[in-house]
Amino acid sequence: MAAPMQLYCWKGDYGLPSVDIDCLTVLAYAKFAGAPLKVHKLTNPWRSPTGILPTLQTRGEGSVSQPSKIIIHLRKQKYNADYDLSAKEGADTLAFVSLLEEKLLPALIYTLWIDSKNYVDVTRRWYAENVPFPLNFVLPNRMHAQRLGRLQLVREDPALEPGEQLEQELYQEALECMTLLSQRLGSQKFFFGDSPSALDAYVFGHLAPLLKIKLPNRKLQQYLSSLENLQLFCTNILALYFPSEIQAPVHTAPTQADGGDMDHEPHKRWNQVMSVLFAMGAMLGYAILTGIITIKSAHPHLQESRHDDVDEEGEEED
Repeated sequence: MAAPMQLYCWKGDYGLPSVDIDCLTVLAYAKFAGAPLKVHKLTNPWRSPTGILPTLQTRGEGSVSQPSKIIIHLRKQKYNADYDLSAKEGADTLAFVSLLEEKLLPALIYTLWIDSKNYVDVTRRWYAENVPFPLNFVLPNRMHAQRLGRLQLVREDPALEPGEQLEQELYQEALECMTLLSQRLGSQKFFFGDSPSALDAYVFGHLAPLLKIKLPNRKLQQYLSSLENLQLFCTNILALYFPSEIQAPVHTAPTQADGGDMDHEPHKRWNQVMSVLFAMGAMLGYAILTGIITIKSAHPHLQESRHDDVDEEGEEED
């Protein structure tokens, strides 16, 4: 029996099978299509074959990243959730997926990664707490920069800066997109009737984080809460295809009333000490390399006597 395909994705939290939009999309489509996958839920993307999440490791055909490419590969393997769609429904799928990526995704990137309150209190905090040390010092800021770059690319403005005007423009487009999705779904269980398709996977992947993650700035969430059919759509998919996630403990911020993290995690104080030492070492190394701090020899006459020898050795190495 052939080994199952392996999917590497970000782990879940907040009652979601994954905290990442792209990973949610792929996980949902695989469930809809009945694809037999061995799922690896990670907090370190470098543990995947490509260093990117999500990544699908195929049977003898290498690894595939990006939701659209993963879905195409699954279809080639006869796991096709769109098999029964008509030509018109296929065209509608392409149109709505394009709408999601052009209108809703930029607003989601902004609300999760660019909005300062949401990013600091929720997004960066989650990755800093879950990504292993010392990568948790680097990865959240790197991902933040990548998301900002992606937003600049979508808006075709490399000098794009966060601000109230940009937020209003992005959120207005997102509201229009969600309104169209709500109208298209209507009272149906899924977008094309009683069976889920790729479009349902994409919509679920984009809306589920907005529905489940508690954010300080809730502008987009408040509008989604007014669209009951879209809320029910996401809730039904979670209940039908990811029931174990609903029962799993939901991430909450630690409070003093709980006695603090130190009482429950005996190694956390050590990790914090090591984190501080690591940061101090990095700053000291940077200061020495840039010349902010210089180290003088305790025996200057000995340093001068060896100067000629060092120069000769350098020339021989060249």
